[in-house]
Amino acid sequence: MADKGELLRNIGAAQQRKFTRFACVDWSGAKGLSHPGIALAICGIGSDAPVLVAPPEKHWSRTGIAQWLLAQEDDLLIGFDFSFAPPLVERGSYLPGDKVPETGRAFWDYVDSTCADPDLGAASFLETHHRRHFYLGAADGPKAAYMHLRRCEARYNSQGGGKPSTVYDAIGAAQVAKASFAGMRLLKLVGERHPVWPFDPLSQSGPQIVEIYTQIAARASGLRKGLSKIRDANALDMALANLGCGPHEPLSRYTDHATDAILTAAWLRQNAGNALFWEPEPLNPHIAQTEGWTFGVV
Repeated sequence: MADKGELLRNIGAAQQRKFTRFACVDWSGAKGLSHPGIALAICGIGSDAPVLVAPPEKHWSRTGIAQWLLAQEDDLLIGFDFSFAPPLVERGSYLPGDKVPETGRAFWDYVDSTCADPDLGAASFLETHHRRHFYLGAADGPKAAYMHLRRCEARYNSQGGGKPSTVYDAIGAAQVAKASFAGMRLLKLVGERHPVWPFDPLSQSGPQIVEIYTQIAARASGLRKGLSKIRDANALDMALANLGCGPHEPLSRYTDHATDAILTAAWLRQNAGNALFWEPEPLNPHIAQTEGWTFGVV
């Protein structure tokens, strides 16, 4: 755990750090080369509602998101909604019994070097390379045996945040496994140029990448647990108003992906200066380098 002096220095740095734009990417681990499940929303300082960034083609690709981010140079705070690393503290290894790295950045390199899936995909990591570690159906036995959590996920659960997901559960609508390992390939690529908190210290200027959880933004906007998905214009405007935003530009289609990205970008703008979010009490150097943390969990 950081000592009191270091804690105060980090909080001071967070209070002084100024961002001029705020973005959220609703991510996807689906197979293929383009993905309707990816949405990118962005806003500037002020109260204007975030807007969607149009993809260069019909849908965003993961590579397209990486290229867009690598081209950014301003004081951008951008959140991605996938787990930046698997749990390690609970069992002492990301994949117990397999020889794999033991720090987040080295593990991103490993995932990227292991996967040949197109468009930064990582389905083969779960389905082939390390199959025994992942729950892919009833034939794998009780799902409970795979429910290992990072410290931030356990923390959020203990605070009543809801049932957390795990990167080892790779089946069902709520699974985050494929998206997260694909996301680690993205972090390998963009993390060579832009800092990724908390694996890297909070940057003093330029883009800053954080992990977010869209349900945290949904709760902050007044949406009740279990009813956090917005699928119409009025509901989106009401939620945005609770985050200090004006009405949004009408969308051609109201999908969970688009509204989650818009709402969470607004929440990031509102909370970027919250020093406690940058220095949560349970976060220590070991957790920061191995598991990372979700911005907004304290």
